[in-house]
Amino acid sequence: MLANNPKKNSLAPKRDFSNILKYKEKNSITDLKLQKKRVLVRVDYNVPLDENGEITDSRRIESSLPTIEYLLDMNCKIILISHLGRPKGKVVKELNLNPVYHKLQELLPSTKIYKANDCIGPEVEESVTRLQEGEILLLENSRFHSGEEANSPEFSQALSKLADVYITDAFATAHRKHSSTYGVCNYIKENGYGFLMKKELDYLTESLSNPRRPFTVILGGAKVKDKLDVINYLLGLADKILIGGGMAFTFLLAQGYSIGQSIKDESKLEEVENYLNKESMGTKIFVPTDIVVCDDLDNPSNIEEVSVENISDENIGADIGTNTIRKFKDILLDSKQVMWNGPLGVFEKTEFEAGTKDIAEFLVRNKIYTIVGGGDSAAAFEKFNLEDKVSFISTGGGASLEIMKGSLLPGIECLANKN
Repeated sequence: MLANNPKKNSLAPKRDFSNILKYKEKNSITDLKLQKKRVLVRVDYNVPLDENGEITDSRRIESSLPTIEYLLDMNCKIILISHLGRPKGKVVKELNLNPVYHKLQELLPSTKIYKANDCIGPEVEESVTRLQEGEILLLENSRFHSGEEANSPEFSQALSKLADVYITDAFATAHRKHSSTYGVCNYIKENGYGFLMKKELDYLTESLSNPRRPFTVILGGAKVKDKLDVINYLLGLADKILIGGGMAFTFLLAQGYSIGQSIKDESKLEEVENYLNKESMGTKIFVPTDIVVCDDLDNPSNIEEVSVENISDENIGADIGTNTIRKFKDILLDSKQVMWNGPLGVFEKTEFEAGTKDIAEFLVRNKIYTIVGGGDSAAAFEKFNLEDKVSFISTGGGASLEIMKGSLLPGIECLANKN
């Protein structure tokens, strides 16, 4: 019989929340004296663009406004830095931040906003010198410099020349040890985190350290290796874990099923099998009992729903099946809290969206408290027009995963402690 509350199970490991709660020891934006100072703010404006270079989703920009408006009230000189895309250390015209600049002007019509053509160097320093209190300077894409992702001390130091104070509000990149998210703290000692960062950390850490029960976790996505540390941390903490997406096929393979041409990671089979045998710790893991298969994900045909016992050699798994959706809904209906990271199928294609869509709509319809990890999970809720109806959607998939592993984000670890 599954223990209703893993905390009461003597075999469950004692959960250490100290790492994920260490952010409370760090300076937040309200702990710092900021009046009339030059403040470098690391934001995440890595927004999607269409073929015409127009922003298709400005949520990340809008989410940064509380921090920016607070600094405007403090009469600060605000310098914003972000990356966009993956230019790999080179200037890529299509990835400049001009679209972001225009969107900021639209969102803050009464504020003077300027755009730099670079993010470091004498010209940028001169632009900062000319900046007046209550004005904003948006720097160019930080990843146009190879020193950014390399966490180059020289690049970090060049950034530090621009400001008196550093504020990180880029949750989605806080798991990266880059110059603008990590290294710059070595040179700007007066630093802290902004309101978006606080909101993200409060939601995610509270949901893990003090979960509403029964507590169910949904894990999907393609790569099983990205989620195994999460499962390890959640054993004995979550009541139930539902497995879907591409990672499910490694679990099925570990159970002895044939998975055809479906994605798998054979190097993780032993570890997966080990987790499947740990249900005595108080966490029940559920894998699909039926799936939707096809013969080609790019140009799908021969689409059918089969039980996991009947996957043929030529089949490629693309979504969870009807019976699995029904079983997952039964489990979720009894849940008081859900954390979801990773879609349950190839939701980008209409043929394979049912699993992710049906479960998402079910959670919203039944008003189940749900926290959605960023990345593809957030994109799915946006595709189905549910982003404003769910309890909370994180702006960062990778960063939220790190917290679900019990890790302290590097972008928080580098900050100064209070006092």
